[in-house]
Amino acid sequence: MHEKIKMGISSCLLGEKVRYDGGHKLNRFITDTLGQYFEWVPVCPEFEYGLPVPREPLRLVGIPESPRLITIKTGIDHTEKMLQWAEKKFGELEQENLCGFIFKSKSPSSGIGGVKLYTPSGITSQRGVGIFGGAFIRHFPLTPAIDDGRLHNPQLRENFIESVFVFQRWQKLQKSKSINDLVEFHTSHKLLMLAHSPRHYSSLGQLVAGAKRVKREGLFSAYIQGFMDGMRLIATPKKNANVLMHIAGYFKKLISSDEKQELLEVIENYRRCLIPLIVPITLVKHYVRKYDIAYLKKQYYLNPHPVELMLRNHV
Repeated sequence: MHEKIKMGISSCLLGEKVRYDGGHKLNRFITDTLGQYFEWVPVCPEFEYGLPVPREPLRLVGIPESPRLITIKTGIDHTEKMLQWAEKKFGELEQENLCGFIFKSKSPSSGIGGVKLYTPSGITSQRGVGIFGGAFIRHFPLTPAIDDGRLHNPQLRENFIESVFVFQRWQKLQKSKSINDLVEFHTSHKLLMLAHSPRHYSSLGQLVAGAKRVKREGLFSAYIQGFMDGMRLIATPKKNANVLMHIAGYFKKLISSDEKQELLEVIENYRRCLIPLIVPITLVKHYVRKYDIAYLKKQYYLNPHPVELMLRNHV
């Protein structure tokens, strides 16, 4: 059995009838599939803040940098009170040690991007960020976040879930704050970071190499900031193929010429988006087990999340 990971989520996505119209937005992928691995911490800012169900709908008004949360018909501004409530809520959520958050898309309170914004000139744009969603990201800048709309995109879904599992492992490391544990964390995540950002892979390596010259608190803070920044960059087929070729180098003296040719062809077919990532990964893992390559067996790149989620099965 897997240890369930705590994840924040907009309550309506779990089927709770808390929306302005008294309805919900139940998402079966979230409840039935992700629910096998995550323990949900539901939040509905509008309802918990004190607005009734059903209620007058809200919208964002103003400019992207400082939008206001205002009722559509009566024009009541709930911005300041919502932000005050959010600060108290964040204190509660800090105790939950959330490893991620799934927000309701397009919501004027919970959206984290692409929310309809009514500008002073009367023109609408999709540049708004919900009052609670935006405040959450500012308060918890390292915590992976996505909305249910982006969750439909296979690449963004994989990237988000991968980041959640990384953040969970980091939170466990935080309990010891041992330099040796940091080195082990870095070593086992090297190829994962290389797949997301070669630049961050290099800078994090330099940071760990000079760990003894940096104060421990500053070291850990700088490391996880850099790591999560790198994780926000998508692991593209080109970058993944580069990592797979790097891994293939460990087998060059162990496998036959025919096996080597097959592996190179599989990697190239993946790079050209003809087959999903799971195909070369499965072949690579076969050789890792067969030849018992200790360094690769420890790489989270080969097992970043439960295979049952099938996050690497898309083309």
